[in-house]
Amino acid sequence: MLLEFYGRECPHCLHMAPLVERLEKEIGVKVEQYEVWSSEENARKMEEYDKGLCDGVPFFFNTATGKFICGSTAYENLKQWAGIGQ
Repeated sequence: MLLEFYGRECPHCLHMAPLVERLEKEIGVKVEQYEVWSSEENARKMEEYDKGLCDGVPFFFNTATGKFICGSTAYENLKQWAGIGQ
């Protein structure tokens, strides 16, 4: 399962939004997205996976591999995180 935790007004998250959309369309994967700044429930869910890895957004976590990304990144890195192009 591919997870993204983000903040609605976060500039880094806004930068990543089209890359996540591209990943889903081109590769055919689904990234479950959770907005954490206005949802206490989603913030708690992020804590379950983050465990001090990033402590911020965007935070991407691959539950199958344990790989994670903190902050914004290039599309190629996002593909590798998702398990594509390795």
